[in-house]
Formats: sequence, structure tokens, C-alpha cells
Amino acid sequence: MTTTRTIGARKRIAVVAHDHKKADLTEWAIFNKTTLAKHELIATGTTGKMLEESLDRPVKKLLSGPLGGDQQIGSMIAQGEIDVMIFFWDPMEAQPHDSDVKALLRLGVAWNIPMACDRSTADFLMTSPFMHKEYDVTIPDYNSYLSRNIKTETV
Repeated sequence: MTTTRTIGARKRIAVVAHDHKKADLTEWAIFNKTTLAKHELIATGTTGKMLEESLDRPVKKLLSGPLGGDQQIGSMIAQGEIDVMIFFWDPMEAQPHDSDVKALLRLGVAWNIPMACDRSTADFLMTSPFMHKEYDVTIPDYNSYLSRNIKTETV
């Protein structure tokens, strides 16, 4: 069973980048400045500051990723407050908060939001006709999971 959620023409885009990917993300954002200006940007700490300066526009800044920013974005995804996620993560560098990164990516898939983890995919997302109009996202109906019968053991 599934349900749908309509995302508006003006998307709420979460933007995250690991340290070694921040320059690449900044270049990408400048290249896509015109398209990004039509949407709301939400970013983790340092990434948000860099984007605000590079794009000369406000960005809603959360905590730094390792300090809880990844989890804040994950919570926003679960609450239907994020429509798209651009996450330039570094596949060559272990992160002290790898479990948070994995959880964030898992939530993006669980709630079926469009995600890009590299520049090419991010470009495809930005140029999709769906970025400029309403879109119905199909999401699983988690009611059966939430209402499942859980056996408890007595000790």
C-alpha cells in the first residue's frame, strides 16, 4: 500500500557536503544559481554559510553535520519538510559520523525524496521538468509497520 504527498513547484532543498566536497558543491551551486534561486535552501552549518556567501541569498542554516545537522535534516525529511536532497558526500574519506550519514541517506530513500550524491546527478535533478512544477511523490504507507504487534519479553 502506498500514499502520495504533493511537493510544490518551489522545492525545499536540503544541501549537505563533506569537507572535501564543499568546493565542488560551491562550484555546482554557482553554476545552478538561477535554478536554485527559485527554491528554498536548507543546509548544514558550514555548507550553509558557504552557499549564502557564494549565491548572495539566504540559506536556512542548521547545525554542522557531525554536531547534529544531518539528524536535523533527517527529521525534516521524515516530517515532509524536505522535498529534494543534494548531498555531496566523500566516498574516499571515512567520516566520524558515518552512522549519521547512512541514516540520512536511508531516510531519503524511505520517504522517496529525489536525492543526488554527485554533481552529474544533481545537474540532472536541476534540469528535470519536475523541478519547476508540482509533483506527486509516492511514499510507502508505514501504518502497518507502526501498528504491528510487538512481543515483549519479561525478565
